[in-house]
Amino acid sequence: MKLFETQDLSIYNSLSKNKEKFIPIHEGAVGMYVCGPTVYSNVHLGNCRTFLSFDLVFRYLQHLGFKVRYVRNITDAGHLENDGESGDDPILKKARIEQLEPMEVVQKYSVDFHEVMALFNAKAPSIEPTATGHIIEQIQIIEQIIEAGYAYETNGSVYFDVQRFNEDHQYGKLSGRQLEDMIANTRELAAQSDKKNPQDFALWKKAEPQHIMRWPSPWSDGFPGWHLECTAMSTKYLGNNFDIHGGGMDLKFPHHECEIAQAEACNGESPVNVWMHANMLTLNGKKMAKSTGNNILPRELFTGENQHLSKAFSPTVAKFFMYQAHYRSILDFSNDALLASEKGFNRLMDSNRALSELNTSDQSSLDISAWRQSCYDAMNDDFNSPILIAQLFEGARMVNSLKEGSETITKEDLGLLSKTFHDFLFDVLGMVDVSADNSGSGDKLAGTIELLIQLRNEARANKDFATSDAIRDQLLEMGIQLKDGKEGTTYSLN
Repeated sequence: MKLFETQDLSIYNSLSKNKEKFIPIHEGAVGMYVCGPTVYSNVHLGNCRTFLSFDLVFRYLQHLGFKVRYVRNITDAGHLENDGESGDDPILKKARIEQLEPMEVVQKYSVDFHEVMALFNAKAPSIEPTATGHIIEQIQIIEQIIEAGYAYETNGSVYFDVQRFNEDHQYGKLSGRQLEDMIANTRELAAQSDKKNPQDFALWKKAEPQHIMRWPSPWSDGFPGWHLECTAMSTKYLGNNFDIHGGGMDLKFPHHECEIAQAEACNGESPVNVWMHANMLTLNGKKMAKSTGNNILPRELFTGENQHLSKAFSPTVAKFFMYQAHYRSILDFSNDALLASEKGFNRLMDSNRALSELNTSDQSSLDISAWRQSCYDAMNDDFNSPILIAQLFEGARMVNSLKEGSETITKEDLGLLSKTFHDFLFDVLGMVDVSADNSGSGDKLAGTIELLIQLRNEARANKDFATSDAIRDQLLEMGIQLKDGKEGTTYSLN
C-alpha cells in the first residue's frame, strides 16, 4: 500500500481560494508545472525560495508514493519588460552590456541557477524545457487561438483579444480582477496603437531590425510573447488538463491569468486543477531591491560577503530557515533570525545523530506512532513545513528525555523514531547534515582556524600588518575567507 492511500493531503488552491483535498487526475500520478527562471542574471533569494517551496512539494508527493512528472521551464527568450521606449528582452540587454551572444548569457546564468539549486540540495525537475526549444509549438497555439476568434494580427504582431475572450469566458478569475478595472500590463515593446484594447497582450511580436533573437512565423520574423511559452510547454508535457501549476505570487497576474486564457481559448478547457503561489522574501523588514542595496544573493549568503549578516550561513541552514515559514507567508531575512535558525537546525542534527546511542527497553513510555502521524498531518495541511519542524523539535525533546533516562523506548519504536527523523529531515525537507561526515576533522579544522584568527588579531594589535595580511591571504588561497565585523572575525569555507 502506498502512503498516499493512507494520508489525506489538502492544498490551498489560489483559483478557488480554499484548501481542497488533493485528488490527482490519474490515480497514483501527479503532473506539476512550475514557472522557472528568466536566465539573464544571477538567481536571487526570492526566486530560490519559490523553487525550494516547490522542491518541498515535489519531495513530499514522491515520499507519499506518487509518480510525479515535474516540469520547470527556462525562459531564454520572449520575457519582455514594460519599460516604455526600449522594452527590450532582459537577455538582450545583458548581452549588450556584457558583449556576449544572447545564448552565452543564457548559458552563463542557467549554469549559475543550477549550481545554486544544487547547493540547496534541490532535486532536478523531471523535464526542464526552454522557450527557444518550443517556438514551433508556440506558433501552433497562436494559429489555434486565431482560428478560435480570440486573437488578431496587426503589422506582423499577434495580440490576444481579452475583451472578445471575456464574452465567452472569465478573464481575471485567478487574480480576482474585473476586466473593466484592469490597467494594461503587457510586457511588450511599444506600439500600443497596434492593439484594439490596452488589456490585450502579445502572443507574437514582430522583431525590430536591431532585435537579435528572432524566428520566422506566418506573421513576421519575430519572437513569442512571454506568457505563451508556459502554455505551450505545460500542455505539451502534462496534457491539456493537469494537476498542479506553481510559481511566485508576483506571477499570478498577468502571467498566470494569461496562461489560463490562452489554454481555454486554444483547448476549450481549464488547464490546471490546483494553482499554488509562493510568497515573497524581505530583508530586514524591507523589500529586496538591487537599486536600494537592500539585497543579497545566495552565494553572498553562503560566503558571508555581504553587508547585512554577521557571518556566513550554509545553504542547508538557509533552506531550513525558509521552511520555518509557510510557503504562502512573507518571510523576512535578518541576521538574528538566521542565527536562531542555525541553532535550531544544529539541535535537530544533534538529536538525529544521538539516536544511534540510545538504549532500548522492554516497553515504551512514548507514543512514537502518534508523533509520526503528527508529522504527516502537518505536511498534509498544505505542506505546512513550520508545523512539521515544530513536531521535529518535539522529537528532539523526546530524544533528550531518552538520553536522560526519564523516558523509555523499545527497539521497534526506536527504529520508527529514527525512520521518522530520516524521512522528514532528509527525504522531505531535503536537509544535509553538514557535520555528520568527518565531524572530528571538522572540529579540528574549526579550532585551527580560530587559533589563526587569534594569532592574526594579536599581530594587528601589535601593528604587525605584514603578518596579519599574510595569515588572511594564505587562508584565502586555501579557500577559507576571513571577514572582520563588529562582532569580531568570522570565516567561511569557499
